Amino acid sequence: MTTKPSFSSRISGTMKKYAPQMILIFLVVLFSIMSPNFMTFNNIRLLIRQVSFVAISAVGLMFVMIGGGIDLSIGSQIILTNIVLSIMMVDWHVPLLIAIPLTLVLGTILGIINGILCIKLKIHPLIITLGTASIYKGVGYIIASSRNIMGFPDIFRFFGQGYIGPMPVPIIIMIIVALIGNFILVRTYFGRYTFAMGGNEEAARLAGVNTNRMKVTLFAICGFISAITSVLLLSRVFAGQVSTGAGIEFDCLTAALLGGVSFKGGEGTIFGLITGVLIIGVLNNAMQLASFPDFSQSVVKGVVLLAAVGFDTYQK
Repeated sequence: MTTKPSFSSRISGTMKKYAPQMILIFLVVLFSIMSPNFMTFNNIRLLIRQVSFVAISAVGLMFVMIGGGIDLSIGSQIILTNIVLSIMMVDWHVPLLIAIPLTLVLGTILGIINGILCIKLKIHPLIITLGTASIYKGVGYIIASSRNIMGFPDIFRFFGQGYIGPMPVPIIIMIIVALIGNFILVRTYFGRYTFAMGGNEEAARLAGVNTNRMKVTLFAICGFISAITSVLLLSRVFAGQVSTGAGIEFDCLTAALLGGVSFKGGEGTIFGLITGVLIIGVLNNAMQLASFPDFSQSVVKGVVLLAAVGFDTYQK
């Protein structure tokens, strides 16, 4: 005979389940009281546009994390792909409609390299992607030759600075990527295999899942999505720079952990991920409105990352 959970245990379970959303609501209310400019339409639109770049990349990272891995090379992939795209458009005069797809292919290849190295070397993805991050970033620095690459066609501004109606293009792309990601994870066999592999890789393998192929595919998805972010950021900044995208992987990781994506794999939702991204965005925006110095913002981000790891551990 089974007993029903007590009222207090149900409340505790609900609070754990919706903790990220409650944190987000608390922060929004708090900063609305502290700053009258926080809840203005223009600031909210600016906030969402700022987090859209992190959100898109975080979807790619989420696929890898649910599958039991991690990718710390996202920022370096963006550095390399945005430099290559800049050179293609400015130095080689490659048409935009060819240069962008080639950049997406390059991002996918970088992700595939990560996946293959994880399989062949049998080393934890954290170590592999730390190594490839250094390589990708170094190659980006070498081919950039210490210059800011400028001179793009004006139409390229549309992707990072344009609007469709009142909505900035990056926000629309963020929504599309999130919806597609959610559909794949929730409605397809590939999504089920991803959760199964993250929950217990050996059991998934014995059940017939080609775990090696899955790993490579997950890293390829992450690389492809990182390349999308690279295109949007380059269009936003409108200059090829080796600083573009640097460190974005830590915002993505923090957002994922805050949103309930497990560091150990097998758990996570797009809804939770977007909540985590918004928490990071609200904190960044509030610190900017309060004119926090950059080093103070770094301290806060570090504390939040550690808190997110602790929260992930507590949830287990």
